[in-house]
Amino acid sequence: MKTRVEISGIDTAALPTLSHEEGMALLKKAQSGDKNAHERFVTANLRLVLSIVQRFYGRKACADDLFQVGCVGLIKAMKNFNTDFNLRFSTYAVPMIIGEIRRFLRDSSALRVSRSLRDRAYKALQIRHDLETTGNKEATCEEIAACMELPVRDVTYALDAIADPVSLYDPVYHDGDETVMVMDQISDARYDSERWIGNIAVGEAMDRLPERERKILSLRFYEGKTQMEVSEEIGISQAQVSRLEKNAIKQLRNAVDI
Repeated sequence: MKTRVEISGIDTAALPTLSHEEGMALLKKAQSGDKNAHERFVTANLRLVLSIVQRFYGRKACADDLFQVGCVGLIKAMKNFNTDFNLRFSTYAVPMIIGEIRRFLRDSSALRVSRSLRDRAYKALQIRHDLETTGNKEATCEEIAACMELPVRDVTYALDAIADPVSLYDPVYHDGDETVMVMDQISDARYDSERWIGNIAVGEAMDRLPERERKILSLRFYEGKTQMEVSEEIGISQAQVSRLEKNAIKQLRNAVDI
């Protein structure tokens, strides 16, 4: 029993299927200008488009829009496919459809990338696909750069520029009831956990100081005033300010064990 999925007003369960031989015969007619064959071949391959669109569910784009963009990729694949090769149409069409959808998502992204950089990246993706298809192994940036006659850094920069942005709140994995997000995997040497905990301890120790000692430390170390300026503001001698300051710092050191 076929699963019924309706997208862009099309009931995918009612779509026809073609054998490889039937598809190739129909495609040859379509490429020769037969409009009826063109429509029949497109209709028979809409399930292929839908299967690819499902990979992109969850993106900030309408599924119908993605489906229609995927159909554009399907038609481009039909136009350029060489029926003389003993190759399944889907093998050639899938990268074309994926590329068209990714191009649509990137062009409509809030992050703007120059047209020349995008074109370079798309060319690199096409070369990578060709290398991996013929070599049956993952293509390296060095190999892609050699084919494009460009420095490796330029190819890497172009591919990075069109990569989908990642939110700091995207989940990396789930550990029981705990969700680990991207931001949990990022460290910052300026704000290590020990320093963060130490700052909390200092704040709590400051709250336990008498009001006058807190005032002295605030004026001296947060506002940068001299002991003479502090003594004039509080109304005590500089010697008293110095004594109270030393006692307050000693209490803080004892409280945070530093």
